[in-house]
Amino acid sequence: MIRLLGRQTSGNVQKVIFMLEESSVKYTREDYGRQFNNTQTPEYKKLNPNAKVPTLIDGDTVIWESHTILRYLAALHAPALSGLTPAEKTYVERWMDWLLASLNTPYVAVFKDSKNEPDKRAADFAAQCADLVAQLTILEGHIAGKNYFALDRLTLADVALAPIVKRCLEFRIDKPDFPELARWMKAMEGRPAFAVATGAKPSALNTAA
Repeated sequence: MIRLLGRQTSGNVQKVIFMLEESSVKYTREDYGRQFNNTQTPEYKKLNPNAKVPTLIDGDTVIWESHTILRYLAALHAPALSGLTPAEKTYVERWMDWLLASLNTPYVAVFKDSKNEPDKRAADFAAQCADLVAQLTILEGHIAGKNYFALDRLTLADVALAPIVKRCLEFRIDKPDFPELARWMKAMEGRPAFAVATGAKPSALNTAA
C-alpha cells in the first residue's frame, strides 16, 4: 500500500492526490507538515532530508519532490499521462519544468504575503505580483482554444499545474481576468479526482479517509 505523507492543504501534496485518484491507485495519506510538528524529526529527515512534504513511500521505495513522484506514479500506473514517446514527453514535461522555474517563485511569494496587511508585506510584493500576472498571461495564451496543456488530453502537465493555478486565480491581488485559464480551471474542478485532491469530496481510494 502506498503511503503519502503530507497535509491535504499543501498544493504539492494535492498534485500527488490528483494523480493517485486519476490513476485509481489505493493509498493512505497521513498528515505531515510543520503544523503537525513531525517533519523535523530524525525519522522523517531520513525519508526526506528537506523536511518538506510530500514524501511517498511505496514498499522499499521512498520518493520526495512532487514532480518526481508524479513521474514515478505515471510510469507504474498511467504511462499515457506522461507521454508515450520521447517527443510526447517533451510537450508534457516542459510545463512541469516551467511551473517550477517560472511560476513557483512569484506564486510562493504572493501566497505568503497576500493575506498580510500592506505594511507587513515584503518590499518586493508588487514586483512578485507583476511577475505572477506575467506568468499567468503565458498560461492564458497557451490554453486559449484548448482543453488541456499538452497532447489534447489530460497529462501530468495539467495534474501539476491545476492545484497551483487554482490558488493563483483566487489570490486577491490586482490582476486581469483570465477567461481561458478560468475555463480550463473549471473543467479541472469538475474532475472527481481533482475534487478529492482539493478536499471538495471524500476519497474512495484513501484507506485513511
